[in-house]
Amino acid sequence: MRLSPLALGLTLATASASAQEAAFSAMDAVTLDKVQVQATRVRGVAPFDLPASLTVVGTTANRPGVQLSEMTQTIPGLVARDRQNYAQDTQLSLRGFGARSTFGVRGVRLYTDGIPASMPDGQGQASHFNLLGGDRIEVLRGPFSALYGNSSGGVVQLWSQDGTDTPQLRAEGSAGPDHAWTAGARVLGRQGTVGYNLSVSRFETDGVRAHSAARRDSANLKLDIDLGTGGRLDLVGNFLDMPQAQDPLGLSWAQVQDDPTQATPQAAAFNTRKSVRQSQAGAVWTQDLTDAQQLRVMAYGGQREVIQFLAIPAATQANPLHAGGVIDLDSGYGGADARWSWKGQIAGKPLDITVGGNLDRQRQHRTGYDNFVGSTLGVRGNLRRDERNAVENLDGFAQAYWKFAPRWSLLAGLRYSTVEFTSRDRYIVGRNPDDSGRARYHDTTPVAGLVFAPNDTLRLHVSAGRGFETPTFNELGYRADGGAGLAFELQPAISQNLELGMKWRAQAGHTLEAALFRADTDDELAVATNSGGRSTYRNVGQARRQGAEVASHLALAQDWTLDAAYTWIDASFRSDFLACSGTPCSVPSTPIRAGTRIPGIPAQQLFTRLQWQPGAWSTAVEAIGMSSVTVNDQGSERAPGYGLINLELAHTWRLGEGTLRAWTRLENALDRRYIGSVIVNDGNGRYYEPGPDRGLWVGVRFTR
Repeated sequence: MRLSPLALGLTLATASASAQEAAFSAMDAVTLDKVQVQATRVRGVAPFDLPASLTVVGTTANRPGVQLSEMTQTIPGLVARDRQNYAQDTQLSLRGFGARSTFGVRGVRLYTDGIPASMPDGQGQASHFNLLGGDRIEVLRGPFSALYGNSSGGVVQLWSQDGTDTPQLRAEGSAGPDHAWTAGARVLGRQGTVGYNLSVSRFETDGVRAHSAARRDSANLKLDIDLGTGGRLDLVGNFLDMPQAQDPLGLSWAQVQDDPTQATPQAAAFNTRKSVRQSQAGAVWTQDLTDAQQLRVMAYGGQREVIQFLAIPAATQANPLHAGGVIDLDSGYGGADARWSWKGQIAGKPLDITVGGNLDRQRQHRTGYDNFVGSTLGVRGNLRRDERNAVENLDGFAQAYWKFAPRWSLLAGLRYSTVEFTSRDRYIVGRNPDDSGRARYHDTTPVAGLVFAPNDTLRLHVSAGRGFETPTFNELGYRADGGAGLAFELQPAISQNLELGMKWRAQAGHTLEAALFRADTDDELAVATNSGGRSTYRNVGQARRQGAEVASHLALAQDWTLDAAYTWIDASFRSDFLACSGTPCSVPSTPIRAGTRIPGIPAQQLFTRLQWQPGAWSTAVEAIGMSSVTVNDQGSERAPGYGLINLELAHTWRLGEGTLRAWTRLENALDRRYIGSVIVNDGNGRYYEPGPDRGLWVGVRFTR
């Protein structure tokens, strides 16, 4: 009998769990996670007992700690690709959501210490995640992501460690290929009722490719204050300064074959680059009103400044409607969230209810300029765009967790979201008309999940929900018909999500989690035209993302552990539509047939890590596999699949009251050439961003 990968994943997971259950039938109850995961907003319930695919990983590893992708490889369903291009940030997608983003993160919600790192339109940046100050990363996948509102194909949260009663100091540094280095320090402690966590770090590199040098300075401060009588106040502030990250741009396949370390000639000619400065502060107040009731109020605000020089030819900018080749964004943003929780009983069974709402707002001053003055390229020229844009959301939500039988529990939620975009044009010159306008989207997203606990070591769950994803301001920025103004005719994509999963934990430390999932989307967004250095978007009908994911942690023998994560996903358009082929293209004419793969999503990915740690020494070998991925809607080009091997060796010394750990990693030990990430639907056919060759990293970490 033939089994599809979807059926095979569940069959193997169930068979393994059943076999292990027979071996551990006489065990005592398993000790579950001590960490209280925040992703589903349920108090006092371990993630093991929730009907959701939820993974928690630590942030301390033998790695430089520069990119989110370094810490998340053991999480199935998540693709986090280091572009080796710090002007464009990590490429992040969850179960296929967010894969079309050409820069930053969209379609996936980001949070730091409970404070949004995604804007109300769904566009976010992971660059200001300070991993040195972090304690853990939580990744939520599947239907319950809808509890976070717009553009929530998944949720990634970074949580900083609380202050400790005993002061701690941690200093670390690393060095690697291409003159890359990191240095950072963190102090933890507590003074009376105030705990503190302050971390600062710097990263510099000349870049794997030509014209890809970057510097990044980051700082994060968290204060946790015990207010007494059941009250707590968390104050969080962070800062990011990336003064000039060079952008080597993507390569065509011919350029990759010729020299994967090169930058495109346009990158050098226009000195393509990006500067980012961001500061943010927030406060979270939690108060126990009674033994059964709790109030939580969060407020935050921030400022983000971005200047980016693009490689748009001067002749293209001769069009009076063109916005120029230099983007200058000055954004102020903020918001508030309030929720009330109650723990009690109904029909004599435990019940947990949360009701709340949130408001988020972004104000953006967007200007555009020519990227030339006379014959000099890569400098700021004449003003070509001047807009005051705003986007805000106002949401209300409610959820309930009910353990209605000894082995059964139900988690259900409902969220109503409204998202409004407003643009006021201040550049009305000659043939360039007034482009002002507004668009308003709203939707209700219900979700529910059921958990069955046949015994202390096994959980089975099923969940279903509705998702809601508006266009971002970048996707609204240009109309497909070439006219002036924003593309306010775009509609939000609506998805129907389903998940079937199991979780198994053994007292010996073994774990196994598996899930089958499907998301059917209406009004999927895709590229409509590529012309004048700009991409426009339109709704193209239906799409489907379905697959299976498995993750395990096994204690093989004394001092030996094996971690593995595997994902299979079939992501395809389910409607025929027309797309652009080549550039310039102002009228889509290439037919895309139903069944064509959605670009940017690998069908399979695998990560394994075998580690031996007999004492002060530890060594590990990692194997990474990624299948080929299409790079355009037509599926006419693709980045080939690859397999990589990484090797790691570390040793720890005790030095009085402190410890010193030295580590070394040989990345891409077999020196394979591969495409690390792709730029989906690039109008110039420069889809490919090559990964680094074999490279040696060394690092030290002192803790006291």
